[in-house]
Amino acid sequence: MLPVIALVGRPNVGKSTLFNRMTNTRDALVADMPGVTRDRKYGEGKVGEQSYIVIDTGGISGDEKGIDHEMASQSLQAIEDADVVFFMVDGRAGLMPADALIADYLRRTEKTIYLVVNKTDGIDPDVAMSDFHTLGLGEPIPVAAAHNRGVTVLTEYCLSGFEEDEEPGDEEERRVRIAIVGRPNVGKSTLVNRLLGEERVIVFDEAGTTRDSIYIPYERDGKPYTLIDTAGVRRRKNITEVVEKFSIIKTLQSIKDANVVVLVIDARQGLTDQDLHMLGFIMETGRALVIALNKWDGMTEEEKKEIKEQIRRRLDFAGFARFHFISALYGSGVGEMYGSVNEAYESAMAKWPTNRLTLLLEDIVADHQPPQVGGHRIKLRYAHQGGSNPPIIVVHGNRTDHLPESYKRYLKNKFIKILKIHGTPVRFEFKTGENPFAGKHNSLTPRQQRKKVRFQTHVKTLKKKARKK
Repeated sequence: MLPVIALVGRPNVGKSTLFNRMTNTRDALVADMPGVTRDRKYGEGKVGEQSYIVIDTGGISGDEKGIDHEMASQSLQAIEDADVVFFMVDGRAGLMPADALIADYLRRTEKTIYLVVNKTDGIDPDVAMSDFHTLGLGEPIPVAAAHNRGVTVLTEYCLSGFEEDEEPGDEEERRVRIAIVGRPNVGKSTLVNRLLGEERVIVFDEAGTTRDSIYIPYERDGKPYTLIDTAGVRRRKNITEVVEKFSIIKTLQSIKDANVVVLVIDARQGLTDQDLHMLGFIMETGRALVIALNKWDGMTEEEKKEIKEQIRRRLDFAGFARFHFISALYGSGVGEMYGSVNEAYESAMAKWPTNRLTLLLEDIVADHQPPQVGGHRIKLRYAHQGGSNPPIIVVHGNRTDHLPESYKRYLKNKFIKILKIHGTPVRFEFKTGENPFAGKHNSLTPRQQRKKVRFQTHVKTLKKKARKK
C-alpha cells in the first residue's frame, strides 16, 4: 500500500499550493482567499522511487457553522485515513488560536505529525518558527510551497521510514473515469455519495457548494472506478466570482478527462437551456454519456409524463445515451446506472480489426450502393478504426467528398447497429485516395509515335471511302 499524507491546517495557509507541488500538477484550485478547498482531494506523487498519496483538505478554524462544519468534518476524516499528517501553519501570520486548537486535536491522535511552517520566503525562518515550538509537535519544518523550497526535502524526510512500493502497473489505465456534471444544486454531490455508499463529499442546501473537481478512486464488484465530482456550471452572465470561473474551467477539463459523463438534470425544474449547452459541450468532446434525471421522487404522474415528453422532443439528438430516472437522496434507481456506465465505457473503448470493418463496409455497400455523381459511381474501398473515446471509423474511397449526408447517416446507423455501440457518439471520417497519375502525361516512344501515325492514316482512309459511297 502507498503511504498516505494528509495536509491539514487553518484556511489559506497554502495546503492546496503544497498539494500541487507534491503531485507535480495543478489539480487543486488555488486562490488568495480562504475557503476555496471544501472537499477532500486525492492525488498521487513520487519522490525518488517512493510513490505516495496526498490528501488536500479544507481549512479548520474551530468555530465552524453551516457549510464550514461540513468542511471541517472532511478534514478530520482525512486525518483518520492518513499515515502521515502535515500540520501546516502560516509563518508570516504567526501562531493563531485556531492553530492551537488543531494541535490539541492532533496530539490526541496516534498519527505521525509534522509541523510545517509555510510562507517563510523572504523572512528569517528561525524567527518565523519561533512561535510554533509551543505547540508541542516537535521541531517545525520551514518551507515555501509557492516557490517549491524545502518541499522535496520535507517529503523525503517524512517517507524515509516507508518501504518502496511496487509500481501500480496499468491499473490506472483500466479505471473507468466517471464525471458527474450539471447545473448547481441538482444533486451531483448527493449522487456521488450514493454511488460510493459513504458521505465522501460535502452536501449542503446551497448552490455552489462544490468548487473544485474531486477525483475519488474506488472499486465496485472488483472493478476499478474513479468518480469525479464537479462544480455546477451556471450561465456566463450569472458568474461573478473569480473562483467560480476557475471552478467551471476545472469542470470542463474534467469532462475531457473522463471516459463516461453522467449529466444530472433536475427533473422537477425540467430541461433548461443550460442543460442543453452542457450536453452540447459533452457531445462536442465526444465523451460517452449517461443522463440522470434526479429528484424523481415525489413527482406526480402528470409531471413525470410531461418531463418524459419534453425529453423525447428536445433530446432526440442524444438518442444514443441511456436515460435513468433516479432519486439520489433515497437511492432509487442509482444502482442501475452502473450497467449503463459500463456499457457506454466498453463501447467508447472498443477495438475493431480493420478486416472486420472492411467486410462490414462491403456488406453495407452491397445492400445499398452510393449514388452516382457526375455519371460516376462513388466507390468505398475499405474502413479502419482511427481512435477510441469516442470511436472513430475512417472510410477510404474515391470522390468521398461528394458523398451525400443522407448516405453518410445510412452508413453510420448501420455500423452502430451491427457493432452494437451504445452510450457513446461515433465519429466517421471519409478520405479520398489521391490518383498517382493525376496531372502526369506519358511520353510516347518512337515506335508508339509511328504506330499512332499509321493508325491516324488508316482512320482517314476509312473516312474517305465512306464519303465516296
